[in-house]
Amino acid sequence: MERFRSKGGEHDNPVYDSNLDEPPVYEDTNFSNGDHRTVRPSVVSAFGHDTLDRVPNIDFYRNAGSVSGHRAVRPSLQELHNVFQKNGAISVPDTVEDDGEGSDGTPSDDLESAIPTEPEKGPVKFGWIRGVLVRCMLNIWGVMLFIRLSWIFGQAGWGLGIVVIALSCVVTTITGLSMSAICTNGVVRGGGAYYMISRSLGPEFGGSIGLIFAFANAVAVAMYVVGFAETVVELLKDNAALMVDEINDIRIIGVITVVLLLGISIAGMEWEAKAQILLLFILLAAIVNVFVGTFIPATEKKNSQGIFNYESKIFLENFTPAFKDGESFFSVFAIFFPAATGILAGANISGDLRDPQAAIPKGTLLAILITGVTYVGVALCVSATVVREATGNITDIITAGASCNGSSALAACELGYNFSSCAVEDCKFGSINTNQVMTMVSGFGPLIIAGTFSATLSSALASLVSAPKVFQALCKDNIYKILHFFAKGYGKNNEPIRGYVLTFIISVAFILVGNLNTIAPIISNFFLASYALINFSCFHASYAKSPGWRPGYKFYNMWLSLLGALLCCVVMFVINWWAALLTYAIEILLYIYVTVKKPDVNWGSSTQAVTFVSAVSNALSLSGVEDHVKNFRPQILALTGAARARPALLDLAHCLSKNYGLCLACEVFVGPRSEILEEMNAGMEKNQLWLRKTKRKAFYAAVACERFREGTESLLQASGLGRMKPNILLVGFQRNWRTAGTEAVQSYVGVLHDAFDFEYGTLVLRMSQGLDMSHIVEAEEDMLKAAKEQQALDKDMLSNGGKAKGLFRKSRKSSKQVLTTRVSVCGPPPPQVAKMNEKLLEASAQFQKKQPKGTIDVWWLFDDGGLTLLLPYILTTRKKWKDSKLRIFIAGQPGRCEQDKQEMKSLLEKFRINCTDINVIDNIHVQPSANSFKKLEDMIEPFCLHEGSKDTAQAEAMRKEQPWKITDEELSTFEEKTNLQVRLNEVLQENSKSANLIIVSMPIARKESVSDFLYMAWLDILTKDLPPTLLIRGNHKSVLTFYS
Repeated sequence: MERFRSKGGEHDNPVYDSNLDEPPVYEDTNFSNGDHRTVRPSVVSAFGHDTLDRVPNIDFYRNAGSVSGHRAVRPSLQELHNVFQKNGAISVPDTVEDDGEGSDGTPSDDLESAIPTEPEKGPVKFGWIRGVLVRCMLNIWGVMLFIRLSWIFGQAGWGLGIVVIALSCVVTTITGLSMSAICTNGVVRGGGAYYMISRSLGPEFGGSIGLIFAFANAVAVAMYVVGFAETVVELLKDNAALMVDEINDIRIIGVITVVLLLGISIAGMEWEAKAQILLLFILLAAIVNVFVGTFIPATEKKNSQGIFNYESKIFLENFTPAFKDGESFFSVFAIFFPAATGILAGANISGDLRDPQAAIPKGTLLAILITGVTYVGVALCVSATVVREATGNITDIITAGASCNGSSALAACELGYNFSSCAVEDCKFGSINTNQVMTMVSGFGPLIIAGTFSATLSSALASLVSAPKVFQALCKDNIYKILHFFAKGYGKNNEPIRGYVLTFIISVAFILVGNLNTIAPIISNFFLASYALINFSCFHASYAKSPGWRPGYKFYNMWLSLLGALLCCVVMFVINWWAALLTYAIEILLYIYVTVKKPDVNWGSSTQAVTFVSAVSNALSLSGVEDHVKNFRPQILALTGAARARPALLDLAHCLSKNYGLCLACEVFVGPRSEILEEMNAGMEKNQLWLRKTKRKAFYAAVACERFREGTESLLQASGLGRMKPNILLVGFQRNWRTAGTEAVQSYVGVLHDAFDFEYGTLVLRMSQGLDMSHIVEAEEDMLKAAKEQQALDKDMLSNGGKAKGLFRKSRKSSKQVLTTRVSVCGPPPPQVAKMNEKLLEASAQFQKKQPKGTIDVWWLFDDGGLTLLLPYILTTRKKWKDSKLRIFIAGQPGRCEQDKQEMKSLLEKFRINCTDINVIDNIHVQPSANSFKKLEDMIEPFCLHEGSKDTAQAEAMRKEQPWKITDEELSTFEEKTNLQVRLNEVLQENSKSANLIIVSMPIARKESVSDFLYMAWLDILTKDLPPTLLIRGNHKSVLTFYS
C-alpha cells in the first residue's frame, strides 16, 4: 500500500544510454541545504547566456535507431526544473552514439537521418520515374492490352467498355489517393502496402494482409511466367518445334524464365531497373505499333477477317453491347479488373526509393492516368476499325445492288462483306472470336508478340522483386516469430536474398503443379483485399481525428476512401464469390492469430486512436445517465502497493471485477516528493506492464505524499472518470498494528474513516499468513540484477581473452563488490524465516488457482444495502469459485429461528440468489468465554490508559498526554460491542473453520468516540485464527433489488 524510500535525487536523461563508452561529462552541484545532484552541463545558447535549454531541432525528433548512428539528446524536464547550476559552462555533446537497434531489438532505419552517401558506395535509390511510374505502368500494361482488350470491347461495346475501364480507374484512383495520404503522413520505410497498413491499422491488420500480399506476389510470378511460356509454346507449335508436349514445354520454359529473372533480381536493384527500362521501350513500341497499324490501308485479307480502316459505321455498331456465350457486364469487368492491380508496384519497393513520400503519390497517380488513357485510346481505335465477327473468307462479299436491311452484320455489309453466316455458325475472326486482333491490326505483328513478352516478363519481374521486399519488412517486425529467419538482408541495398529464394521456390512449385486458372481469382482477391485495407486505413486515420494524422497530401477525402474500400469488397465478389470468401476467411484467421500472439510493438495506429475516442465518448455518454441499482457493479480501489506486492489482495479484487468492472491497484509513495517522485514515475509503466502480462484486468495508479493517509484520501477522491469511478475500497488487514506505532495505526484507521466519509463500500481482507510479499519480490529482483551483472562481466571477460575492457575496466572491482554484497544480502534466510516465506508464497497464490469444493460462508449480520451478499454471489459466478457454495448466517432472536430463516429464504428467492443453507445463530448475545476475553485484554493492555484509579486532575493530564490510548470510560461505554466481537469470533470458529472464504459484516467505529486502537482490536479479535476472512461494509445504499 505504501512505499518508504529515500534515495539520492539523481536525475538522468532517460534517452541517454548509460552503456556507452563516452557519456557526456556531468557536473556535481552542491547546495546550501546539503543536497547534492548530478546535472548535465549547460552550453552557450542562441540567447547569449549559459542554459541547458536547446532550440528546436529535427535531430531531437528522430527515432532511437537511425541510419546515421547518432541521435540528438535534449535535456530532460527534471534537469531543467530541479537543478540550479552555479558554475560556468561546459560543452555537452549534441548527439550520442546509437547502437543501431530499435526498441524491439531489430534494426530501425530512420530514413530522415541518413547521411548523404557517395553514389558508388551507398545503396541504389530510385526517383519517382524509374522507381514508381515505370514499374506501375509496366504492371498495369499487362497481356490484357494485347490479348483480351479487343474481346472485352467486342462483348461490352465501347460504351460499356469505357465504363469498365472507368470503374477500374475509379477504384485504383481512390486507392492511390488514400495511399498518397498515408505515405505522406511521416517517413515511409520498406514494405510498401504492408508497411502502410500495419502502421495505420496496427499489427493485426498489417500482419494478416502482409503475409497474403507477399504470397500473392509470389504466385503472381508463376502466373505471369506461365502466360509468357504459353505464348512461346504457341509459336513453337505453329512452327512444329515442340520439345516434349505443350504442358511440359510450358513447365520447362517457365522454370528457365524464373531462373533468369531471379538472376536479374539477385544481381541488384540497379540491374532489375535497367531490365524494366528495356522492357518499357519494347512495350511502348508495341503500343505505338497498334496505333500505326490502324492508319495503314487494310488489305482484302484483313477485310475478310473483319479489319478495316477507320469507319464511322463500325464505330457506331460497336457502341452497344453484344454479350454472347453467357457473358455479362460483371463477368467482363471481372476479366479486365486484374489488369489494374499493378498500382502497388512502386510502393512495394518503398525502401529503395530516394523520397517515397513524394515519389509514390506522383508516380502512382500519373501511372493510373497514363495507362487508363492508353487502354481507352487503344480500345477505341480497335472499336472503330474491327467488326465483332468475320468469317475470314475473302469470297464472302456482297454483290452489287444487294440490300443490307436485316443483316446481322450491318456495318460489314455496307462495306461490301457478308458475315451474316456468323449468326448461325462459329466464326474464327472478329473482336469477339479471336485474341489475336491486336497482332492483325498492328503495322508489324511480331512487335505485338514482343510487347506481350515484355508485358508478362516486366510484371513477373516486378512481382519477383515485390514479394521478397514486402516479406522481409514483415519478418523484420517479428510479428510471426517463426519467419524472422527471412528478415536478414545482404549487400549495400539490404537485399532479401532468402526471400528471393523462397519466392523462387513458390513460383516454380506453382508452375510445375499449380492449377493457375483456379488460383488466379484468389490472387486477384488478395490484391483487392490490400487495396480495401489501404482505403480503410485512410478513412480510419481520418475518422480518429488523431493529432498525429497530418498527411502532406491534401487531395483526399475520408468518405471517398471508405467508398473505395467498399468498392474493393464488392469487386472481390464480382470477380469470384468463393475466392472472396476464402480471402476473408484466411485474413480473419491470420488476424485472430496475430491478436492472440500479441506482438510487442506499438506503432501508434489509428486503431489505438479510435479506441481512445470511443472510450471518451462512452464515458461521456455514461455520465449523462443516472446510476441504477440493477446496473451496479463492483468497481474496486485496492491498496495493493506495487502491483506484485500483495497478489492475494489483487487476485481477489480481480475475481470480483473481472472484465466487467473497474479495478485499480494503487500505491502510495510516502516521503519528500523530491526523493520519491523519480521512483514513482519509473514504476508506473513497469507495474502496468506486469498487470497486462499476468492478465490482471486492472489499472495501476500511484500518488506521492508526505503521509499515507493523505495519499489514500487523494486516491479516494480523484480516482476514476465520470461513472467509471471506484465505489469500493479494498485493503489488507494491518497485522502488525500492535508494533507499528501510534501514527501508523491512526493512519490506517483514518483511511477506513475516510472511506466511510466518501461513501465507499469498504472491504478488509485478512489471511493468517499475511499479504505483503514486497520483501520477497525485492530480494528476487536483486538476485536477478546481480545475476545479470555477473553474466555481463563473464561475457566481457571471455570476449576480451580474460581482460576486461570499456566500462567494465573501470567498474570491474566495484561491480564485483556490489555482486558479492547482493548475494550475501539475498543469501539463504534462516530456516524459520524461509518456512514463513514459503507459507506466504503459498497463501499469496490462493486466489489464483481453482478453489476446492467447499463453501463461502456469508455472515450477513447488518443490512448495509446488500453488498455483503452481492459480492460473494459474484464470486460464485466465476470459474475458479464455481465449486464453492454459499452458506448464509444471520443473527436471530431466541424462539424465532424458524421464522427468521423463512424470512431470509424468501428474501434470497426474490433476489434470485441460491444458497445451500441458511443458518440462524440465536446465541450471539451470550457472553464470550473468559479465555476468549482474556485474549482481547492481553491485546489491548499496552494501549489502555488505566486512568480510573487516578484522581480527576491526574486522569485529565494523562488523557491530554496520551489522547490516543483506550480509556476506562471508553471500555465501559462500548463494553457490549466489544463483547460482541469476541463472541462472534467464537461462533465463527464453531461454524466456519473449514470454509474456503468467510465474509462477515464489518463493525463500524464512530468517529471521535471509539479510539483507533480499540477499533483495531475489534477487527483483530473478530478475524483471529480463521480461514481467509473478508470484512465487508457497504455504503448503506441498495445494490440489490427484486424489481425487474
